[in-house]
Amino acid sequence: MAALAKDERANEEDMSMKAIQVGSIGLGNISRGVHLPGIEKSPDLSLYAICDLDPQRLQEVGERYAVPESRRFTDYRQLIACPGVEAVDISTPNDCHFPIAMEAVRAGKPYCLEKPVTMNADQAQELAQATEAKGLKSMVCFSYRFKPAARFARELVQRGELGRLYHVDMQYFQAWGLPAAACKYVWRYEKRRTGSGALGDLGSHALDLCAFVTGKCVQSLVGHTGTYVKERPLLDGSGMGQVDVDDFSNYMAQLEDGISASFQITRFAFGRGNYQRMEIYGEKGALVYVLDETPDQDELYLCQGEVGRETRAFQRLPIPQRFRADQMQAFADRLLDKEDGLAADIRDGLANQRQLDAVLLSAQE
Repeated sequence: MAALAKDERANEEDMSMKAIQVGSIGLGNISRGVHLPGIEKSPDLSLYAICDLDPQRLQEVGERYAVPESRRFTDYRQLIACPGVEAVDISTPNDCHFPIAMEAVRAGKPYCLEKPVTMNADQAQELAQATEAKGLKSMVCFSYRFKPAARFARELVQRGELGRLYHVDMQYFQAWGLPAAACKYVWRYEKRRTGSGALGDLGSHALDLCAFVTGKCVQSLVGHTGTYVKERPLLDGSGMGQVDVDDFSNYMAQLEDGISASFQITRFAFGRGNYQRMEIYGEKGALVYVLDETPDQDELYLCQGEVGRETRAFQRLPIPQRFRADQMQAFADRLLDKEDGLAADIRDGLANQRQLDAVLLSAQE
């Protein structure tokens, strides 16, 4: 009897240590660059199944991560229905987010979803309600919430180091839309697949990062969008595709407590890679968060107190180790009820989608 009890305890321990089996849908750049490496690195996650429409990509990823052919799918419904899949990771083009996430909800499986969460706020509302009705956990991949400098900035702001906030200025600049970059007509230029251009791609991150750091919601906004390159070569070389989404998006917003915010978003910033700059000005100090001014680094600068006010000197802050985090580990932590509460969920995605819709409506009207 004692031996039997010992075996049962061992089995229970094995089950408690078992990694969560993830099915990953969409194996494009963001998946191969962030999601799959993150799953592989996490001790709490295991890549169990994969899905993509491209057979070559499916084979390459399957071999790279040792996923058996029997668990490689071209139909996302088959992956979600696979009994061994315990959580669903979604990294597809935007028009696929809603149907795939809803399928995961119907199957009773938690999901991790790229942004923007859906094509419009109505879909996001439906997805949020369905997720909550099933009592399922979700995570939206607003990845800059995991930058140490952004997390440190959030703590400094929310513990009152800047005092009352007056202004937030946010820039998110890339350069791959410039004519010299010769980017072809990929899905990001097609409204029926992406919903919006630079706005949804970059602006969704900017809006979320502002809310994350300040803790304040958008109350109203006004938007301006435009397109510089109206046609791009089709991938197969058969002609030109009509670009019907924005190359840039600028918008002004009022946040809670009367905070003024401005956003500049573009894919036409010569010399920029993945550049972000957020300046926050308050009654007692100012913060500047920067990403990719120094290649691949996030940095934080502070000006504070009487000396700072007089000298106007911004000092670079060392980032404490405790602010370091990983996106896919955060998904695992949420599933295991040991999260830090800083990752976004579908409700955050819904709020973000409503703001994107408002920018587009304002720009149109």
